Amino acid sequence: MKENIYLIGFMGTGKTTVSHSLAKRLDYEEIDTDARISSQQEKSITEIFKTLGEQAFRDMETMLLQELQTAVRNIISCGGGMAMRERNTALMKKNGIIVLLTAEPETILSRVRGDHGRPVLNGNMNVEYIRTLLEQRNPYYQAAGDVVIATDGRTAEEIAEEIVKKIQKL
Repeated sequence: MKENIYLIGFMGTGKTTVSHSLAKRLDYEEIDTDARISSQQEKSITEIFKTLGEQAFRDMETMLLQELQTAVRNIISCGGGMAMRERNTALMKKNGIIVLLTAEPETILSRVRGDHGRPVLNGNMNVEYIRTLLEQRNPYYQAAGDVVIATDGRTAEEIAEEIVKKIQKL
């Protein structure tokens, strides 16, 4: 098995929650890329978007992935836009398995509703907008994912168990 497991997918698909269960199950460390960037910058993701812009944030994501190339035995929960850059996908594939978590737009909305720390959705917290954004991102997600897991109506433990079974077959 490769050294790390990268969890990718749209916001609200369960990456952070599944990361906790998977890390316990495999005795791996957890890294949340959004939390790491926020800590490094001493700003929330929303503040980074407002003050530095989305492009600067995306550059920070790529730099963090470069820093993580020597990491081993980590579950790395990636921000929703991480797989939009082919360079990022290449960096993840170099030292890990990429697990794509998916969910229906209705599920995503129910999970993120009321969370104002989602700058990409601010002002657009509705199923139609989420569906449109998912359609734009889905080709990148599908191209990146080594394993694809639907998270609708499932517990983090059930999802973690399925991930372990599927990556053992790779």
